[in-house]
Amino acid sequence: MKCPKCGVDDDRVLDSRGARDGAAIRRRRECAKCGHRFTTYEEIDRDEVLVVKRDGTRQTFERAKLDKAIRHACGKRKISDDQIRTIIDNVVKNLEGDEVQSATIAELVMAELHKVDEVAYIRFASVYRQFKDVAQFLSAITEIVRK
Repeated sequence: MKCPKCGVDDDRVLDSRGARDGAAIRRRRECAKCGHRFTTYEEIDRDEVLVVKRDGTRQTFERAKLDKAIRHACGKRKISDDQIRTIIDNVVKNLEGDEVQSATIAELVMAELHKVDEVAYIRFASVYRQFKDVAQFLSAITEIVRK
């Protein structure tokens, strides 16, 4: 693991423990050259799952891509990194089979976002559902208010 401060690929692990309800391992590391301490996470790689897009194309599932989309929806909201990681962990945990429809992933994300922040939910839904005008936003907001 390269040190984020000096870039040297020589460190030692100071501490390891389970994280995110056993979905990851948290490792506390120290660079052998500069002494900088940093944290890394090791988790199960779900790259074997293929995502079937709307147009029928298939792409390898990438956790980083999901993270980016969720962080974009949560931008400037009071949602912690831990909450975002939990959302992603819950979505990944519910992926079943070798192929998953992108719509299934989006619905899982929206369900998790709805629990955490309604504005982030609307932002994500507006992209996924491809809102064309204000009426679609109002409809989605009205739906939230009714619940």
